[in-house]
Amino acid sequence: MKRYILTYFMAFIMASLAFSQVDRSKFPEPGPAPEIKISDAETFTLDNGLKVFLVKNDKLPRVAFTLILDRDPLFEGDKAGLTGFVGQMMTSGTTSRTKDQLDEEIDFIGASLGASSTSISASALKKHQTKILDLMTDVLYNPVFPEEELEKLRKQTLTGLAQSKDNPNAISGRMAAAMVYGKDHPYGEVETEATVKNVTVQDVKDYYNTFFKPNIAYLAIVGDMDKKEAEKVVTEYFSAWKPGDVPKFEYKLPVRPAKNEVGISDRSTAAVQTVIDIVQPVELSIGDGEYISSRLLNQIFGGGSSSRLFMNLREDKGYTYGAYSSIGADRLVGEISANAAVRTEVTDSAVVEFIHEFNKIVDGGVTQEELDKAKAYLTGSFGRSLESPATIANFALNIERYDLPADYYKTYLQKLNGTTVSEVNATAKKLIDPNKLYITAVGNADEIKDKLAQFGEVTMYDNMGFQAKELTADANATAESVISKYLDAIGGIEKARAVKTAAMTLTADVMGTPLTMESIYDINGGKYAQKTLVSGNVMQTSSILEESGSSSVQGQTIELTPEQFNMAKISSYLIPEAWMNDLGFKATLEGLKDVDGTPSYKVVIESPSGAQLVNFYDAETGLKIKNENPMAGDTFYKDYQEIEGVLFPMTWTIKSQMIPVPLDGKISKLEINPALTEDDFK
Repeated sequence: MKRYILTYFMAFIMASLAFSQVDRSKFPEPGPAPEIKISDAETFTLDNGLKVFLVKNDKLPRVAFTLILDRDPLFEGDKAGLTGFVGQMMTSGTTSRTKDQLDEEIDFIGASLGASSTSISASALKKHQTKILDLMTDVLYNPVFPEEELEKLRKQTLTGLAQSKDNPNAISGRMAAAMVYGKDHPYGEVETEATVKNVTVQDVKDYYNTFFKPNIAYLAIVGDMDKKEAEKVVTEYFSAWKPGDVPKFEYKLPVRPAKNEVGISDRSTAAVQTVIDIVQPVELSIGDGEYISSRLLNQIFGGGSSSRLFMNLREDKGYTYGAYSSIGADRLVGEISANAAVRTEVTDSAVVEFIHEFNKIVDGGVTQEELDKAKAYLTGSFGRSLESPATIANFALNIERYDLPADYYKTYLQKLNGTTVSEVNATAKKLIDPNKLYITAVGNADEIKDKLAQFGEVTMYDNMGFQAKELTADANATAESVISKYLDAIGGIEKARAVKTAAMTLTADVMGTPLTMESIYDINGGKYAQKTLVSGNVMQTSSILEESGSSSVQGQTIELTPEQFNMAKISSYLIPEAWMNDLGFKATLEGLKDVDGTPSYKVVIESPSGAQLVNFYDAETGLKIKNENPMAGDTFYKDYQEIEGVLFPMTWTIKSQMIPVPLDGKISKLEINPALTEDDFK
């Protein structure tokens, strides 16, 4: 026993000595690039032009088929949104199967089947290969494009589009694309309510008949199958597919601005944060001489949590939770992007640091230590990707589509690890121009516009990426005149003040679930109560009395904090504008804003306690069309109708981060001056 203990002790000492002799101040010398063997995909082509790539993988008894169309990017124009419908329409029924029958047959064999405007993919157990190919080719050859499915998809798309209008990242993406590519480019156009509504079933059919042709298609097969069987199977199921002429498209190559330009989209409810994206187009495609070095360059610049952007803006300055970059390659045109969401008050400082890092990497280049770390990360990432047989199929497709050397991916790691510091630095100088950037910011324009003007000419954009309309406010407009016009528009202040009590019911449908909100108001008594029901069950209640308030959720009651009470109190008046002087409220006009295309005056109404209402009033009609609330979200008002001599908005659209989709509510009941008792508010 003592001998074993002594042996263990000596081994420990030797290991400790060896450990202590390692110089930890130096980054280890990189070893030779690991040799990774990549098997070739077997290929063949049908008479109709369909190119097939087979990657045999018999480790699991599964097989997957992926059909890809290699068409040019498509400018959809006044039908923008069309391609988003194609795939789902194709899987919504065939001449021999309804959508439900398709879904049932797929589920029964535990398979998967999906489609997009440029692909159809299917996978199943090997024993169900015949069945899944039958289903896949039924979708390919015999789609019926049912009208009712288009209407359902259109409704879903419009709902998502409405939600994206308040998503700062979506707004940022649209604005950046508009600045880089322009609205007449397939990468710069956006779908709108109008373009989505323009799409017809015939448009979908025309697209299908035009582009689903085997002579521009590739079929990748991954799974338990050899080439002999693949040739037999593909011939049986895909040789009947008829080739045809497919249109080609060319687009003007986007150019960088002569000098830095700034785009701002106003999103006042995002007052605490600005989404920044700094972009410029770049001519870069897979296989270009700078492609591999650009991967290394991006990893060092903003590719992860140890990159320069991350270490500067997060770790050093504390401006953001994360700052990242990307350098995209594309056969048409690529893009360099650097982005972060930062606190509003440091927006300009963050842009300074972004531009500083752009200049630093172009002028000063990268270090050997940075390059070695980037190589180690990308080498590991490449190796892990090879665990998926689908990766091998994608490699084969890329070699064909981008005309790459046959051994491009076999020698990828050698090329990656052989890249030098001077090559990466040369790539930075070639791809990046820090003086020709598009700088975009989505946030509170009143707080950031003047600060960002130092970086370039500022252009305002709306939330759909279109240049904002030039708004000219009435020089004589004041907060008092805007509110007075609103009160006149709804029937006059006397009629508004004649509303002493009210009972209102708002109904909505949330993803198929009925929701009801019942509210009662006692203006003179300073009382308010609200009840929310989901599918008829009470889920939440709240009440505001003169000096206190409480909220109950599923039986658990909590008292409102002073801040919550003050906010609820100011919101408890059905028409608070009519009672401002009595309550000691003050109003401030914060300019003319664009509210989804409607020029509107922004007015902040503040109570003596400091609680605020942020309202927007249509500059033309005077009617209130929007309320902003940083906690509850934004509420949009429309469809004003007269009740007891006063106009009330009967449709409320509520957009909040707390609900997955915008809530469209209708006022189904509104009683003016009903008799209310104390018990109604308990």
